Amino acid sequence: MEVVCLDLEGVLVPEIWINFAEQTGIPAFAATTRDIADYDVLMQQRLTLLKQHGFSLHDVQAVIAKMQPFAGAKAFLDWLRLHFQVIILSDTFYEFAQPLMQQLGSPTLFCHQLIVDEQGKVVDYKLRQADQKTQAVKALHDLNFRVIAAGDSYNDIGMLTEAEVGFLFEAPAHVIEQFPQFPAIQGFSALKQAICQASKRQIDGEG
Repeated sequence: MEVVCLDLEGVLVPEIWINFAEQTGIPAFAATTRDIADYDVLMQQRLTLLKQHGFSLHDVQAVIAKMQPFAGAKAFLDWLRLHFQVIILSDTFYEFAQPLMQQLGSPTLFCHQLIVDEQGKVVDYKLRQADQKTQAVKALHDLNFRVIAAGDSYNDIGMLTEAEVGFLFEAPAHVIEQFPQFPAIQGFSALKQAICQASKRQIDGEG
């Protein structure tokens, strides 16, 4: 029994905070887990910026509402879900992800939750679980699943390490250079082929 675990932002959809940075004209919002390995440091930076500039949850959601998945992501995910159980493991938040998940056909998503005050301002965040991507793969192993995983950032490395097979997908050069043990894949066609080859089963339409 096999499960494929995928990161969301940078793999299936664009980075939400990069889009927010572009829309607001504030470059500091563009920092992601590709740049800052410590997730709490990154989130505290984001919360501080939101407070400094007076942005609300609605302001971020308004940007997300205009976003779309990467070209080919929906077709790739549709194919993947025909052949595997699929779980999206992301360090985004349910309050952000829903519009994008609907465009992807509403696959299973494990992520986190924002804490919002009465004025709609984001004041904190609540992790579903610390290092949740790695812990999710460990839990799947406890259920006797074999896991194939793909991600693009520092916060995916634990998940890729814990999985039987892990791929860096569309990852930046500095991440690829630091973690050469993971094959670097470019494009959904190549990722589809790599997953087929990593699977213990013969899959129709391989590659």
